[in-house]
Amino acid sequence: MTSTDSRTTKPLKFAAVGLDHGHILGLVHGLIGAGAECAGLWSETDTPHTAALAERAPHIPRVAEADELLTDPDIALIVTAAVPARRTEIAVAAMRNGKDVVTDKPGAITLDQLAEVRTAVAETGRFWSVAFSERTASRATVHARRLIEEGAIGQVVQTMGTGPHHLRPHTRPSWTFDPGLAGGILADIASHQVDQFLYLTGSTSAEVVSSTVGNFAHPEYPQFEDFGEVVLRSPHAHGYARVDWYTPDGLGVWGDGRLTVLGTEGYLEVRKNIDLLGRPGGDHLFLVNGKDTQYLQSDDVELPYFPAILDDVVRRGDTAIPQELVLTATELALTAQANATRVGGLS
Repeated sequence: MTSTDSRTTKPLKFAAVGLDHGHILGLVHGLIGAGAECAGLWSETDTPHTAALAERAPHIPRVAEADELLTDPDIALIVTAAVPARRTEIAVAAMRNGKDVVTDKPGAITLDQLAEVRTAVAETGRFWSVAFSERTASRATVHARRLIEEGAIGQVVQTMGTGPHHLRPHTRPSWTFDPGLAGGILADIASHQVDQFLYLTGSTSAEVVSSTVGNFAHPEYPQFEDFGEVVLRSPHAHGYARVDWYTPDGLGVWGDGRLTVLGTEGYLEVRKNIDLLGRPGGDHLFLVNGKDTQYLQSDDVELPYFPAILDDVVRRGDTAIPQELVLTATELALTAQANATRVGGLS
């Protein structure tokens, strides 16, 4: 998107600070696709993702110091996929330099870090958005929300989400297995599920009823959590999520992510990445209600997140993901993590 000020048609400028996770590629290209210009990159170390960005976008300069980008008055937005433990520091510095922030999940790995973010948001007036890609990059999930708003399944009672992931330890940086750097499994990949619970049930608050983390398959990484589950409850809806690092090599995609939304008059099921019956691609959506059982195409559903982010920067809006929802989703995931029962070999 370009600035809506009639005096200029220059693209909005953003920069990427911290390129340690592959999700940075989706953040950078999502914003460029929405019309923004990437003014620079900074990474503490060389990673496969710095190389990938250099190959795909060789015109984007890589700077020697993060402060060159954090203090540049022409840059309006900072994106980060740094080592998770360092994302809060980058985000707070960006906001205190007058910039909005889009961070990969987890945006914070402790409740103390989240408190720092809340303070910076309140004191600076900048926004802090977490790109929960299992929603923001999933056409079928956006489609499901539309059907819910149209009343296709009545009142939503419960969401059930699964977030299996393919680990392939030899492809992962060492920080992946250190909860002090990566956060635990609920703080990390279950945050997607918490966000979708709030998004699809229309809840603005919720409580963690119970949570569990475990290590059942990776004793060589004794602090690593390869299994997690959480039960949520809001004033009008319930949610259950299971996440894991057990996707087998034979599947062909990184995880068979599924989401079931139960309503009083029907239900929806999203199969995000693969249809085991053989339909190609992802974004498979099924609707069952009193009228029919349908398989619905979502290919033409627009993904609003990145255009909305740019619009929010320019217009000072709160539309991409409302700020309080981002903070609430993160707080719930971190609370689940902090209070989880530890099983399966975890000390």
